[in-house]
Amino acid sequence: MINRTLPVLLVLGLSACASDPAPTEQLRLTEQALAQTRSLGVLGEQSESLRLAEGKFAQAQAAILDGENKQARHLAEQAELDARLAEAEHLNAKGREQLAELSQRISRLRQQLGAM
Repeated sequence: MINRTLPVLLVLGLSACASDPAPTEQLRLTEQALAQTRSLGVLGEQSESLRLAEGKFAQAQAAILDGENKQARHLAEQAELDARLAEAEHLNAKGREQLAELSQRISRLRQQLGAM
């Protein structure tokens, strides 16, 4: 029984790997996320998350060339999430800067009102 089941499982497993389509849509989404993050002025030298995203995207492209579509999809998904994280970190930092600036302005206004 086991001798008959093993070849069937191997064939099914190999056909599942072979039928995994190229993740062209995921690569497009990842490339779009990277471009959007860069458009905010985020650079790989400044952001560890963006650096990771760029590296994983390059690995995904290499995996496609090697025919490793499943691996390419996973790497592209991770790269997209890393790019989105880099974007969120950047926007969060900008928000903190703006909040600090507003707090300083409010303090100055309070001082001016107190001096009256």
